[in-house]
Amino acid sequence: MSHVATVTRGRLVDESMIVLRKRVHEMKVIERNYEPPAEWMEWEKQYYASYDEVICNLVGCLQMHLLSTRPSLALGMLVLFILSVPASTAIIFSHLASSLLSTVHLG
Repeated sequence: MSHVATVTRGRLVDESMIVLRKRVHEMKVIERNYEPPAEWMEWEKQYYASYDEVICNLVGCLQMHLLSTRPSLALGMLVLFILSVPASTAIIFSHLASSLLSTVHLG
């Protein structure tokens, strides 16, 4: 079997796993016959039906993208994301603290 056939077959299996995961989740929801809580807003109740599908599609796209990239690139993106969240949080708190201190000194 050629390398191209192996890669293509693996991709089909990956895509099928995403579809299988989505179908299993749909069957569990049907079995539970879950209704959204009454205190939810109307738009939440309407969106709830398609929410699972949107999340499964999003995770499926992310999974296919990460599987088709080099491992070092995927790990680099993960490290960049992990480092960017605390850095942006620190910058936001720094700006809040400086604005708070400037209002205290002016007042």
